[in-house]
Formats: sequence, structure tokens, C-alpha cells
Amino acid sequence: MSSDTTGVTRRGVLVGGGVCAAAAAVPVAEVQAVTPQRASATMKVGLTVNGTKRELDLDPRTTLLDALREHLHLNGTKKGCDHGQCGACTVIVDGRRINSCLTLAVMHEGDQVTTIEGLGQPGKLHPMQAAFVKHDGYQCGYCTPGQICSAVAVLEEIRAGIPSHATADLDARPRATNDEMRERMSGNLCRCGAYSNILDAMSEVAGRRA
Repeated sequence: MSSDTTGVTRRGVLVGGGVCAAAAAVPVAEVQAVTPQRASATMKVGLTVNGTKRELDLDPRTTLLDALREHLHLNGTKKGCDHGQCGACTVIVDGRRINSCLTLAVMHEGDQVTTIEGLGQPGKLHPMQAAFVKHDGYQCGYCTPGQICSAVAVLEEIRAGIPSHATADLDARPRATNDEMRERMSGNLCRCGAYSNILDAMSEVAGRRA
């Protein structure tokens, strides 16, 4: 048979079309039968959450936030932006506050995790929770769990002498001033704008009046 300058012949076109048609005729079930299936990989993760040891079998891509909410059903910790920008998912891990949406659960093997449920319960509130109620430190309440966890950790940071961007003298121990607390809480956003009330609550727990 003749061919043009590209080297493509009529026979080649016909043969190629027949191969494609035959492949299309193969039942999907037969293709699946010879295709190796990837097993779902999970990992064992041991955490102590609110004083209780928990063992989880998780996809290694699971964030700490999703492990708490979807696997342990601790829904007090909120999913806001899911990008570490709003602070609604703040929890306390080994005494330090973190955005649980930005960290994987498998990274916290053996860690102590405290959520808003672990700080206090109705009838036995944490002092910060009681102060938020007294000073109306919340409105819609969505950001409140993260705000309270962050506020508790902020006062511990100040007591431990950890400086912030608002600390004027890095050689002196920081104090729970308005500027210090505002700076340290700047990563927790409240769309309702209850910032001044949150500051009043923190000031009371810190042992001074704003």
C-alpha cells in the first residue's frame, strides 16, 4: 500500500482502529480483576486526650483536628478556616497551644492533648470559662472554644516568662498587660467582635482588673 510523506499507511490506520475497538470491548470487571488494588494504609496512634488514653487507627494524613472531631467525637474544637488563620481549632498539647488543623495526628504519638471539654464541664467550669460567661466574652460562640484554650495557654506563657512581640524588655519577665494579651491573642479571630470582653475575662483570671 502507498503511504504519504508522514509514513502513515491505510493498513496501519485500520489495524490501530481494530486494536482500540477490541480494548474497548473488554468488560470492566475483567480489567479490575487483573488490576492490583492498593490496600488502604493506616497507622496506630496513641494519645492522651483530656486525661484519657486513646488508641486510634488513622489514615496518616488525618489532622489532629479531624481525629478529635471525627474519630473521638469531641466537637467542641471547631473547624473554621482549616488553614491556621482563625484559631477556632486551638487546643493545648503538652502545655502549649497549637492550631490542630495544621498538624497531623500521627505527629503527636504519646502527647497530652487538652480540648475545651477537658478544661471544664457544666457545673465545674474552668476559671477562664467562668470569666468568659461573666464578662460576655462570646456572642455566636463558634470561636469561643479556641479563644478559651488560647487564653489559658497565654497566661501560662506569661507566667513562664516567654516574651512576645509586645514585650519591650526581653530581659524582664513579661506581665499580663493589655498590650501583651492582645498581641498573644491576635491569632484568634472573633467575627462578632467580642475582643474587649475577652480581654476583661483574661484580666480577671490573671489577677488584675483591666
